[in-house]
Amino acid sequence: MTRKNRIIAIALALAAAPAMLAAPSFAADRDPAYAAARANGTIGEKMDGYLGFVGSPSPSLKALVDDLNIRRKASYADRARAQSVTIEEFAFTQGCLLIARTSAGEKYQAPDGSWQTRGSGPARLDPRCPSAG
Repeated sequence: MTRKNRIIAIALALAAAPAMLAAPSFAADRDPAYAAARANGTIGEKMDGYLGFVGSPSPSLKALVDDLNIRRKASYADRARAQSVTIEEFAFTQGCLLIARTSAGEKYQAPDGSWQTRGSGPARLDPRCPSAG
């Protein structure tokens, strides 16, 4: 199976399980510090499926995001194993989906590595993303 076909297979599996898709960030959505950092552009979604810092985070925000990324990685590992793909492949596909679901005003990492602010149109996705190919 080619890399692109594997990514497409992962995306299809994820589309069939929307409740699982939200699992890594579900708890984060309830944390006011996370919500504030996302809204003010201090953190954003990265292409690799993890949260990143756009600016310099406070120690407490860094600890929160580090914890969320550890939880995401654990979730990705379990789900990648179930799909017979690598964690990196699964995380990349998840990154595509999470970036595509950002809201206007939120930060995300573009394919060139720069931080972008989501406007009213679609986010700029890597051409390897299932929906971008």
